[in-house]
Amino acid sequence: MTNFDALIVGAGYAGAVSARRLAEDGNKKVLVLERRDHVGGNAYDGLDGAGVLIHQYGPHIFHTNDRRVFDYLSRFTQWRRYQHRVIANLPRDNPEAVPAHKTTDGRFFFPVPFNLDSMKNAFGVKEGERLGQKLLDAYPAQSQVTILELRQNPDPEISAIADYVYEHVFVHYTMKQWGQRPEDIDPATTARVPVRLSTDGRYFQDAYQGMPLEGYTLMFERMLDHPSITVEMGVDALKRLELADGVIRLDGEAFHGPVIYTGQADELFSFQFGPLPYRTLDFQYETLPQDCFQACGTVNYTVDGDFTRITEFKHLTGQVKPGVTTIMREYSRAYTGEDGEIPYYAIINPENNALYAKYKAEADKYPNLRLLGRLAEYKYYNMDAIAARALALTDKLL
Repeated sequence: MTNFDALIVGAGYAGAVSARRLAEDGNKKVLVLERRDHVGGNAYDGLDGAGVLIHQYGPHIFHTNDRRVFDYLSRFTQWRRYQHRVIANLPRDNPEAVPAHKTTDGRFFFPVPFNLDSMKNAFGVKEGERLGQKLLDAYPAQSQVTILELRQNPDPEISAIADYVYEHVFVHYTMKQWGQRPEDIDPATTARVPVRLSTDGRYFQDAYQGMPLEGYTLMFERMLDHPSITVEMGVDALKRLELADGVIRLDGEAFHGPVIYTGQADELFSFQFGPLPYRTLDFQYETLPQDCFQACGTVNYTVDGDFTRITEFKHLTGQVKPGVTTIMREYSRAYTGEDGEIPYYAIINPENNALYAKYKAEADKYPNLRLLGRLAEYKYYNMDAIAARALALTDKLL
C-alpha cells in the first residue's frame, strides 16, 4: 500500500471532498476506505422497493451561505431549487385556530420556526394578528426575537407568547430528541429559540438552498471519480490500521502521508478512555398508495407522539411518481454501540468534551493524522460546514 500518497477513512462529505482536492489539486494518489457498501455517508440516497427516492439515513437538505462550498459542490451536481418548510402537527387546543390548518382528527398545524402566520394558526386570525402587531411594535428593528427577549418584556401578553412557543415548539420535542427532562435542558439553549417577526415560512434562510438534481449519491460518485482516487467499500479500515509510538501503519507498513480520519475518535483508539455518548435514530418507513401524505417535506410532532417527525421524500426530491409515496417516522434514543446502530449526534456538554479531549490528545501524537467531521471531531456540523472544513484542511495540506 505504499504506492498511495494519502489515506482517507470514510467516503462522506469530509472524506470525498478531501479526496478530490488532494487528487486533483495536489496530484496525490489517494486511497479511500469506506466501511459501508456505498459512498455518501449519511447523505446516501437511493430508490426503495416502490421506486421512491429516499434518504436512507434521514432527510438531508442542503443549504449554505458559503459561496465557495456551493461552487465546489456544483461541479458535481446540478441543483433542484428547493426551499425547505417545516410545520408542527399538534393536538387542537384552540377552537379559533385558522380553519384551513385544522384537520379532521382534532389537530392543527403551524409553521416552524414560529412566525406571524404561526401566531394566527395558534390563536386564531383576529387574535393572532393583534399579538403579531404587538410584537412588531415592540421590536421594530428586528427580524426575529428570542424566547429570552420575550420573557424579559414587561408586557404579560408578550411574555406569554414565549411560554406558548416553549411549550408547543421546543420543550417536548427536545425531550424526545435528546432524552432529557425539562430541568436538564440547558437554559441557554432555550433562551435562543426564535420567533420570526415575518411570514417567512422557510426553515432555512441561507443564500444557497437546494437538492442535488439527481440525488446525493450520484454527486458523491462523480466527486470520487478521478484516476488518482481508489475507493474500497465494505472495508473496516480499523482492521488494517495500527497506531503506535507516533507511527501509523497500513497493512503492516508505515504510512507517512496525510491520513484523514472521519470516523469515531473513541473507536480509533479502541475506547481506551471509555465510549463517547451519542444519540442514535431509528427510522420507520412506510409506502402508501397515494400521491401525497402531508403538506410539506417535514412535519414535526412537537407535543405528542413517540416519534419526532415524519418526512415525505417526494416533497424534497421533486420526484414525480403518481399513486405512491414513501414516508418515514423518526425516533431518537440513546446510542449503545450495538451492531447496526449509528451514532448520529454528539451529546455536547463539559464532561463529554473533556472525554473527547483525551482522544484528541492521543490523535495529536501522530503528526500526519487529521480528525475531520462530526464523529471524528465530536461536534454537530451541517453538511456545508463539513465540506468547508474539508476544503480548509486540504488548503493547509496542499
